[in-house]
Amino acid sequence: MVFNTGAALLDAIVLAVVSKEEEGTYGYKITQDVRRAIEVSESTLYPVLRRLQKDGCLIVYDRECGGRNRRYYKITEAGSAKLTEYRREWDDYSSKITKLFSEEGV
Repeated sequence: MVFNTGAALLDAIVLAVVSKEEEGTYGYKITQDVRRAIEVSESTLYPVLRRLQKDGCLIVYDRECGGRNRRYYKITEAGSAKLTEYRREWDDYSSKITKLFSEEGV
């Protein structure tokens, strides 16, 4: 991708992905889902997950899977509110950029 992905956009994408799973989802699946939109490495994603947890946007819990513990991430009420804010901002931002890129914006 030619465009850089800022921290706020990456936070918004991760919150959107995690919010789709009511019971939460685990890191590898989050990485795969995020990669449908942007290219991101696990080494980039895990600090984002930790930051969102620290900020109260995600809760973390472990669940046994195949004899091992798997770490799950679930969106909190604060995370849902932040995601709503991100969606509003994205709608405004993307419509302005789309208008500039279109023939109408010239």
